[in-house]
Amino acid sequence: MRDRVALRGLRARGHHGVFDFERREGQDFLVDVVLHLDTAPAAASDDVNDTVHYGLLADRLVAIVEGEPVNLIETLAERLAGECLAEEPVERVEVTVHKPSAPIEHEFADVAVTITRDREEAKGRR
Repeated sequence: MRDRVALRGLRARGHHGVFDFERREGQDFLVDVVLHLDTAPAAASDDVNDTVHYGLLADRLVAIVEGEPVNLIETLAERLAGECLAEEPVERVEVTVHKPSAPIEHEFADVAVTITRDREEAKGRR
């Protein structure tokens, strides 16, 4: 798929992590998604219904981050990818979850997990 729609730096507060204080206090997570889809139908019709409404998708992704806690950002990324693939025109998605306040005892710039999933792969997991 040659066309992409990207949403980067989506910030939401979640309570994910393996430590009790992470679950209790929460922290900010940043999410990047790159959606692979054919944008030609939307370009031809000039109609948002023929593409991904990234504003509405952002609302759903934030709800996932703010929702049920998980231990691992790998699990969170998988949930986010599933939501992106629920959008009909999306054939493939790359999701990166950043945990900039991860409990690491050393100075660091970022901790992130990136996964790539496609529609066919998602069907096989159901």
